[in-house]
Amino acid sequence: MVESPSFPMSSLQKLEKFVKIPNKVKTRRILWFERLMAIIALINLLLVFFDLSYIPLRDFWLNQKIQVFSFTIGPIKSKGFPLSIPIPDITPLYDPVKGIEDNLDTQKYLDKVEQLENQIKNIGLSSIEVEKKLKDLRELSSEMIDTNPFQVANKTGNLEKLKNKMRKHIQNPNNSAKESFEEFWTQKYLGSHSQEEGLGFFNTEIKPLIETNYYRPIGENGEFVDLFGLIDFPFFLLFSTEFLARTWLISRRHTGLKWQNAMLWRWYDIFLLIPLWRWLRIIPVTIRLGQAKLIDLSVITREIRSGFVASIAQEMTEVVVIQVINEVQDSISRGEITKWLSQQEVRPYIDLNDIDEVSELTTIMVKMTVDQVLPKIRPDLEALMKHYVDMGLKQSTLYQGLQNVPGLGQFQKQLTEELVKNIFQALYDGINTLIQEDPVADELLQHLLKNLREALGAEIKTKDRLQEIQYLITAWLEEFKINYVRRLSEEDLDKILDETRAIRQKFQ
Repeated sequence: MVESPSFPMSSLQKLEKFVKIPNKVKTRRILWFERLMAIIALINLLLVFFDLSYIPLRDFWLNQKIQVFSFTIGPIKSKGFPLSIPIPDITPLYDPVKGIEDNLDTQKYLDKVEQLENQIKNIGLSSIEVEKKLKDLRELSSEMIDTNPFQVANKTGNLEKLKNKMRKHIQNPNNSAKESFEEFWTQKYLGSHSQEEGLGFFNTEIKPLIETNYYRPIGENGEFVDLFGLIDFPFFLLFSTEFLARTWLISRRHTGLKWQNAMLWRWYDIFLLIPLWRWLRIIPVTIRLGQAKLIDLSVITREIRSGFVASIAQEMTEVVVIQVINEVQDSISRGEITKWLSQQEVRPYIDLNDIDEVSELTTIMVKMTVDQVLPKIRPDLEALMKHYVDMGLKQSTLYQGLQNVPGLGQFQKQLTEELVKNIFQALYDGINTLIQEDPVADELLQHLLKNLREALGAEIKTKDRLQEIQYLITAWLEEFKINYVRRLSEEDLDKILDETRAIRQKFQ
């Protein structure tokens, strides 16, 4: 025999390593591509969520800072020092994307207040120009309350807030916000109160609420102007190109798979391409993050499967079992039992293994009963047989006469016990002899079973008996559906799923 040349182990390892490098590099490149596209999809999803939440959270972005936490320093324990992180005001950048413009009415009001502040600084409070500005602000305040310019931006709640703040700041008998503004915008009030109660109060409490108001024009489509599609369009181009390339490669890689059918393999990517219901992009993003191994979806997948099984198992089981029972009932109603019995007579029996299964099963059951069961229940059977023998003897006239003979009572007890033991032993020996290997006994047993089947079949085929059997079976099946199948709807499927998980964990 010619032996193959041997190489040092180190050379083989180097060769094996060299051969596997291309596959590893290819796999690594595919994984990095998947991760890159998943991160881009995640960025797009975050932009979508930001866009959807911008209008509801625009007041938050106007505050320009976030309070993170508070802490205490040294012995000061009763007061905390809030740590606030200022964030840039992004409203000037993103308002044009949503078509948001300054509301002319509220902006005019704020411009008047700013002009008033400049005049007070330059020429003082007691001037004619300042009084004119205060008069304009009183008129604008009344007009703002009457016309509600906050309604278009759905900011009527902010108007109510500033009215309540002004009522609380300057109280009047009528609890009127108009009267409070009328008193606030006067030289007398501003001159007799400190800066904090005058313009300082307005700048800290009222002005931020007025600044939240805006105007948003409506486009030709009847909807508010929204230019987010321009931001989303580059992502659309990227994902659509990737979608077409991926599905084309899938169709080329699998023989007989059309390009259109390959697109169904990436059905979830469709949500990245449609401009409606953009929040549904969370589905493809989550799947992509799992495929890129950036997140572990095994737990989520298992829980989704469990929830799906729990939701349909009850209905599925009930429908299938009831359907089977209904089919059996219909077969019985159509007389299938009669047809089956008739076919049994004319159709030859096909034996597949040259074994009479009925005889074998009967022999096994009888042998198991004789060897295992009867010895265990023998005391109970003897007690039962003794009871019946005693009852039979007590009904006998001869036995009643013998009871009067002295000394025969104990003899009767011994006689009964001996008789019962002999009867039981005789039955036991007879059955044990029956199951022994005896060709003659086997032939007789076969003949007995054949005659039993024929006699039973002939009796069942009688009209009255067959109708009775059909009725009883149909009624029993109906009761079975009510008492057992319907009970499946009350079964605790969660407990079953827990048991399934426990069994699965044992083999992991």
